[in-house]
Amino acid sequence: MDKFEKLVNQIMKECEAEGEPVTKEEAEEMAKMEMGAKDIKRYEKAENPTPKEKKAKPRKVDENKKLLITAIAECLADTDISDIVVKNEAEISFTRLGDSYTVKLIKHRPAK
Repeated sequence: MDKFEKLVNQIMKECEAEGEPVTKEEAEEMAKMEMGAKDIKRYEKAENPTPKEKKAKPRKVDENKKLLITAIAECLADTDISDIVVKNEAEISFTRLGDSYTVKLIKHRPAK
């Protein structure tokens, strides 16, 4: 007798002992559900979870980009361009003849 049949017989005996007899088909269905229940994963959440503290990562300054943006800012200062604003090491904004411009420097990852 295999595991499934043993479980079916056990279910039928338990139900009969409780005063609620079941048919073999009903017991087989219950056995299938019980055997399949082992595969179901249960995920539970704590009642009062404490949120994880996020550590502040210091921002890394790219010295190469900083050098390039500084060089661009110096070149622009020698022209009729005004309101030159260097935002971190990657972005520079300026105004020329009433129009606003922004240049953003992007460093690409090396090709694989």
